[in-house]
Amino acid sequence: MGTSFDALAERYIAIWNETDPARRRAAIDDVWAPDARYVDPLAVAEGREAVDATIAAVQGQFPGMTFRLDGPVDGHHDQVRFTWELGPDGVEAPIVGFDVAVLDGNGRLSQVLGFLDRVPGA
Repeated sequence: MGTSFDALAERYIAIWNETDPARRRAAIDDVWAPDARYVDPLAVAEGREAVDATIAAVQGQFPGMTFRLDGPVDGHHDQVRFTWELGPDGVEAPIVGFDVAVLDGNGRLSQVLGFLDRVPGA
């Protein structure tokens, strides 16, 4: 079961890094439930379109930075948690966060709750 959680987390992170709007939206439609909800300290997104807009805004705010998983993915039942980092390739990431995702009955993301553990200037 761990492998599928790992694969889901990797696909989730890949969506945050996908800058082509059409490819990103297709991946969101594949991985996220239609009524998906994303919440972090800075944003609330209800539905796939809002999730897509939120990701596009983050990419615009942090150009040239890449999301990557940081550490193991942990999951059980229909929930998964993982730490991620955002920064330029090859250096320590200035931004680190932690997400908890809840899956629907079809294995799609129905809710992601994000936390920011390290942000510049905080």
